Amino acid sequence: MSNSSNLTYPCIPGNTRCEVLVFEVELIVVPVLFLAAFFAVLIILLVLKFSHKPPQSYRPHTFEKHDPDHRNITNKHRNSTRQHLQGVDAPPEFNLMEHAVSMTALSHNSLQNCTSAVPQTSTERRRDIFQKISPLPLAFPVKQHKPFTLYRAVMDRQPVILRVLKESADARDGHFFLGFARFLTELGPHPSLPRLLGQVTTEMPPMIVLEELEHKDLLSFLWRCRQDHPGQAAPCDLTERRIFTMGAQIGSALEYLHSKNYIHGKVRARSILVDRDLSVKLWGLAPAFRMATDAGIPLDGVEGIEIRKWQAPEVLARKPLLQSSDIWAFGILLYEIVTLGDAPFPNVRPSELLQYLQRGNKLKKTPNCPKTLYSIIESCCQWRPNERPSPAELVRKLQSAQGRANDQTVIRVSEPLDIKKYVDEVGYPDSFSNAVL
Repeated sequence: MSNSSNLTYPCIPGNTRCEVLVFEVELIVVPVLFLAAFFAVLIILLVLKFSHKPPQSYRPHTFEKHDPDHRNITNKHRNSTRQHLQGVDAPPEFNLMEHAVSMTALSHNSLQNCTSAVPQTSTERRRDIFQKISPLPLAFPVKQHKPFTLYRAVMDRQPVILRVLKESADARDGHFFLGFARFLTELGPHPSLPRLLGQVTTEMPPMIVLEELEHKDLLSFLWRCRQDHPGQAAPCDLTERRIFTMGAQIGSALEYLHSKNYIHGKVRARSILVDRDLSVKLWGLAPAFRMATDAGIPLDGVEGIEIRKWQAPEVLARKPLLQSSDIWAFGILLYEIVTLGDAPFPNVRPSELLQYLQRGNKLKKTPNCPKTLYSIIESCCQWRPNERPSPAELVRKLQSAQGRANDQTVIRVSEPLDIKKYVDEVGYPDSFSNAVL
């Protein structure tokens, strides 16, 4: 028995030295290897954690004055008295090109990451080609925190609009701005979309250059048309035929947008631009880009509240936005034109609009609305999305009616414009002051 036991257990009981030598691998080597592996993994994790720098704040541009010979650029921090050149607060005739741009607040890697969102094409422009830059007066003094400012300028003797990224924009705003520039480039030209004339992405501040349309947004134009201004030029007189022509142009742009599988999401008079010859172009394309990049997320907050009177029932019911939802809004737009800028669904609160429509109510025909036009409005504002016409059908109907429409009688509205009532009807927040005509 003792011999057999010694074969399986070579050490004499109580001989600690022998036990350590025999079981060295099991008792010492293996635990040490496990401990070493643990510390190695721990060190790697700590290195990865502390070597990853937090994202820097996106500071697209800082305007710094320079000396007359353009050799010394001051990079000192502006004190609290520095005037922030944002929106309509910028001084008249402020020339962005008379200031050098400090890029110390924007790292080289951040600049590369942002500008890589836009392909360098023939539309790239230099900042020094713009002249006579001044803030663009807005029809509404919008209080929303928009990451860009609009300026008027001259490029190659042509009036243009500059969409300039603000200095206060963060990284998300910067990527959205440059992504929108790429979206416009890829969308391509259309006769009823504003022309993209260029972009500035390799210099700060980033800009998008668009053609300027003389009469600006359609809503403000309609409001000017309904007022009796002494010496007002004749082009402000809208005839029945002109309304059908405008509708066909907007419908054509909407058809083009839908053919690219986009949803506009914000069709209304404020999203339409009017040129000198009264041709119109569809704008307000940022929501289309946002929905395409954010998996169809609809507008919310103030921006969602202000367009509730134009939203289709399915959108009011918080269902997915459809291309046919644009058709509903197009019908409301036609109502805006024929009423010279009245708020849709008067005397109905925006929060109660869905219940109002559920009871079978519709937009009421106004005395100055032609029957043919009202029938088109009704077809657009069908409760079921699949019963609304396509943009192509709308264009055919509008063009057909255009040939038979009266081109002599001018559309008139008996009631004077009440901006306060309009703001209340549409449901703008209290932070919105009176519109500036």
